[in-house]
Amino acid sequence: MAIKNTTDPNAAKPNAAQEAKQREFDLLQDPDLLADRLTSGSEDFVKKHKNTLIGAFVAIALVIAGGFAYYGFKKSQEEEAQIALYPAVYDFEADSLNKALNGDARYKGLNYIAEEYSSTKAGNLAKFYAGVAFLKQGKFQEAIDKLEDFSSDDLILQGRAYCLIGDANMELNKPAEAADMYMKAANYKANEFFAPQYLMKAGVAYEAAKNYKEAADAYNKIITTYAAAMEVNDAKKYKARAEALASN
Repeated sequence: MAIKNTTDPNAAKPNAAQEAKQREFDLLQDPDLLADRLTSGSEDFVKKHKNTLIGAFVAIALVIAGGFAYYGFKKSQEEEAQIALYPAVYDFEADSLNKALNGDARYKGLNYIAEEYSSTKAGNLAKFYAGVAFLKQGKFQEAIDKLEDFSSDDLILQGRAYCLIGDANMELNKPAEAADMYMKAANYKANEFFAPQYLMKAGVAYEAAKNYKEAADAYNKIITTYAAAMEVNDAKKYKARAEALASN
């Protein structure tokens, strides 16, 4: 029996461009085929794509070099900031607040460190110290500005920063804003040690804002959630007062 020829002599043959495109597609779809091209046929492949490969290798090298350079810069900035922060904190703890904030001929102050090294941990901490220093000096808006710029995931420091912003707002006769910040402090990684203190402050601030229902709720949260806290007895008395005022 004669074998039937299944090839259609009239079928269109792919042109050179189509064949090249198909080969490129096969390379991308088949890792083994690509690996074979890079090894067995590497000389022709490299010759053909020399400029592309060189550009790719240069780009990769630049990215790696840039990463190392940035890491080195960040590390040196952090070290410089920590060295600068040490004497400023010493002055802060000695209650030499102006010197702590502004420095002197020998040392940089907290304001400079917070601004110049803002992206470092030490620069961020300088914002906290500067905010506290301004608060002690009675410069309440400056304190708020610095403390709002401070950010930390630390259990104590971030909650304390929110509380201090609340204190500054109370001094500026903004009890509603203060209450919001005290509640923010109380709810930040809430715990039995600090949350009751912040809730008491929130309750007092709500009362000052004549928001007696929210005040009673803040006191009640101490009673129900932190039953072992030292503030519970005061919270019970303050809650009764706030509820009486709310009903008037």
